[in-house]
Amino acid sequence: MRDESGWFTVCGLDRLTPGRGVAALLRDGSQAAVFLDRAGRTYVVGNRDPFTGAYVLSRGLLGSAAGVPFVASPLLKQRFDLRTGRCLDDDGVSVPVFPSRTA
Repeated sequence: MRDESGWFTVCGLDRLTPGRGVAALLRDGSQAAVFLDRAGRTYVVGNRDPFTGAYVLSRGLLGSAAGVPFVASPLLKQRFDLRTGRCLDDDGVSVPVFPSRTA
């Protein structure tokens, strides 16, 4: 993934299970949720659920609505667009999104 300091390795692709997320501790001490979808695309968003403050989005369920890939929070079930971070259930809320690539 990439942050303001440049690209760095979060984990090996072989450590990701399609359809599930993993939490990663970032260089600045924050957390990210890393996902591999069933088509082999990776997504990285902030792990903190903005509705509860809990660091749980990596445990959320992946899905899609009208072609938009999302993760649903395991707590209150709000859905976040994996490409933009925008909450699909409340336009005024979002999570950070980080660029990702696989090597």
